[in-house]
Amino acid sequence: MLGFLAMRAIGALEVVQGDVYARSFELEGRQGTLSVRPGPGEQLDLRVRLAGQDLTPSLIGQLVRRARRQFDLDADVQRIHRELAVDSLLQPLLAARPGLRVPGAWDGFELAIRAVLGQQITVQGAIRLASRLVAVHGRPLALPDPDWPELTHVFATPGALAVADLAALGMPASRGRTLSTVARAVLDDPQLLEPKASLQHGLEGLLRLGGIGDWTAHYIALRHMREMDAFPAADVGLLNAVALLQGQRPTARQLLARAEAWRPWRGYAAQHLWSVGN
Repeated sequence: MLGFLAMRAIGALEVVQGDVYARSFELEGRQGTLSVRPGPGEQLDLRVRLAGQDLTPSLIGQLVRRARRQFDLDADVQRIHRELAVDSLLQPLLAARPGLRVPGAWDGFELAIRAVLGQQITVQGAIRLASRLVAVHGRPLALPDPDWPELTHVFATPGALAVADLAALGMPASRGRTLSTVARAVLDDPQLLEPKASLQHGLEGLLRLGGIGDWTAHYIALRHMREMDAFPAADVGLLNAVALLQGQRPTARQLLARAEAWRPWRGYAAQHLWSVGN
């Protein structure tokens, strides 16, 4: 989990040091920082610093829910792994990483922007763009945290990105337009990215947005909506992993058919496949 977060940490917004993940945030109009580290037993220790204000019960509840989602703490991992282990392709992967969880997202809008930035480029390239976006369009922390001086900004708001010239950050104009489309859509419907009654319902809402294709929609559904059967079958990493495991590269259609055996946990199967070679 920490390796995944470290590779995708956005500069000025997130940092992973040792066994600690830290980030800035803005909730209910208040800014702060938090850190998550191993606690006693199988617990995680969540520490929060709020800029000049006390934590309210409402804010505490939001912080805990978001941390639980990001670290996939509500998953019944033993059951999921037991059900996936009947598949011979996944058996060695499950044995190698028996406690593997699917990393979630801190915020739906932030995750959607990350997903669009990651279209057809490397993880490293997407993080460079995301860091640039935060530096230019994010807001500085009103009161930096002396324990985490690297955290200097909070993520840009939908209002800011809806009117920004995002192509100026160094991306294709079409991708800048998609980012603006997502921002405007969230302003029009603040519940757009929240979990829906079904995976299909969630995907349909995303796919109606210009520039959002199947891969991006499934990625958002998996990591933020927590639809654990989401499966971006055309993902290059998944196709490469299966090719490495079985000696022949499948088409996206073939992989989608193969993944029928992994329902309703295709997202966990995907996470194990993404780990191949790491």
